[in-house]
Amino acid sequence: MKIAMTVNGKSVSRDVAGNTLLVEYIRDHLRLTGTHVGCDTSQCGACVVHVDGKAMKSCTMLAASAEGAAVTTVEGLAKSKDELHPMQVAFKENHGLQCGFCTPGMIMTATDMVARYQAEGKTLTEENIRHELEGNICRCTGYHNIVKSIADGASKMTSA
Repeated sequence: MKIAMTVNGKSVSRDVAGNTLLVEYIRDHLRLTGTHVGCDTSQCGACVVHVDGKAMKSCTMLAASAEGAAVTTVEGLAKSKDELHPMQVAFKENHGLQCGFCTPGMIMTATDMVARYQAEGKTLTEENIRHELEGNICRCTGYHNIVKSIADGASKMTSA
């Protein structure tokens, strides 16, 4: 079956099997490898992308479900190759990564989280951040610097 969508602002179309997962479409067919496969069971969050502006776990979503959608991967967050997204900058500056495997999913979850809280006029607290990250697993950092990065990224996104 032919599937068409917009990924990181570019129209793409590929022939794929009907059971192709969105993460496979992104990684194997489009060669965008920033989206990681960690568990295949929607537990770890390493595969989070934005579909029509909402964070989704791409390892349990069929590519056909994203037909006609706008998908953003971690590669699509940066304004350019020379200018990272404020959340990416915050993760770098606050050492919000260790091995880096979970980082793309954490950043995609974080940008969605901040956008929702800002749109609703809610305050993003450490407790909110930790609660929102329950679907993302990091086996290295203990989350302290991830939470710190997200709080910093939120302030950078507000001022950007």
